[in-house]
Amino acid sequence: MIETTNTVCEELRLDNQICFALYACAKEIVRQYRKPLEELNLTYTQYLVMMVLWEHGGMTEGQLGKIVHLDSGTLTPVLRRLEKAGYINRIRSKSNERKLFLSLTEEGTMLKERAKSVPAIIQECISLSEEELLLLRDMLHRMLAGMNQTY
Repeated sequence: MIETTNTVCEELRLDNQICFALYACAKEIVRQYRKPLEELNLTYTQYLVMMVLWEHGGMTEGQLGKIVHLDSGTLTPVLRRLEKAGYINRIRSKSNERKLFLSLTEEGTMLKERAKSVPAIIQECISLSEEELLLLRDMLHRMLAGMNQTY
């Protein structure tokens, strides 16, 4: 049994931290995605990239990075693996060598049909109603938008 000291103040208790609850939930939900995404030959980050491309179509790496909140250093290896798997094309702009244009291949487009079952699989392992999930999602979007305005 872990002892608690009498000097711990409530504002520094781990269970009282929103950051810890978000961190632990995010880590667990990504773990829940592992099995259904293995069947699609995707990691969680690759799945995020594919969802953006399925929704918006072709775009630059910079545009994608803004949407998924990832920098180029993190995205580059993910995009290379998706290209190697045959799901996307990465094409350098002729007018600006630093711009990388991304587009889905036919195989990447077809993968969308197989991926449609993933959200329902994940929703089954979350003990919240659909209404609660939508409220939580909306609150998290508002929270993220507010934090993005501060820097």
